[in-house]
Amino acid sequence: MTSAAWLKERPVAHRGYHDQNKLVWENTLSAFARAVEAGFAIECDLHYPSDGVPVVFHDENLERLCNLKGDVRERTSQELGLLSVGGTADKIPTLRQLLELVKGRVPLVIELKGRETDDEGFVEAVLEELEGYEGQVALMSFDHWLLKELKALNAPYPIGLTAGGNKPEEFEAHEKAMKLGLDFISYFYADLPNPFIKAEREKGTVVITWTVRDEKARKHSFEHADQMTFEGFDPRASV
Repeated sequence: MTSAAWLKERPVAHRGYHDQNKLVWENTLSAFARAVEAGFAIECDLHYPSDGVPVVFHDENLERLCNLKGDVRERTSQELGLLSVGGTADKIPTLRQLLELVKGRVPLVIELKGRETDDEGFVEAVLEELEGYEGQVALMSFDHWLLKELKALNAPYPIGLTAGGNKPEEFEAHEKAMKLGLDFISYFYADLPNPFIKAEREKGTVVITWTVRDEKARKHSFEHADQMTFEGFDPRASV
């Protein structure tokens, strides 16, 4: 097991410290620079484009964020790097660009967005980009096959399950994933409390939540978890 205790230390800015995609858009270098300046940990998402160079982007298609049709994975990282996010000067960044910007100044909580029949080489590419990076990094995913591969390749970072739900069959699937030897959980705050998370916290598993957007949710999150992933407000102003 790799210690994930540092995840408790500071709030995690969801897709960077953006402003709800008004002027500073999610998963952009501007949002990440703003998080560094504020001292927040950064949560971000990775996709695996056609040239095998991981890019920082949430959606599978380009429509919401770039106002274009098409699948992210059908373009190269260079092609994606020319596309404006939200009509701003920000383009879709690569993982390497994120690492070069942050330079270890704040922790990174990186979610791998998988596609079960199309992920060959994804995990290896992410680990290759991270090799030699000096800073706190945690890797997580909803996708159990990616978690299994991260563990099989002995990734030297805390590995976590991204999850939600409060049904017995969902807990059963989560418990199966945790048997891989995972180090932390990122769970949907509104599905707390529940028996699965209660049992994991009793074992000492670090639990963070997603995605907290107001003070009521922040309070609820900290009643049942160790830290939050947030957006849309400044948690430094919350008491």
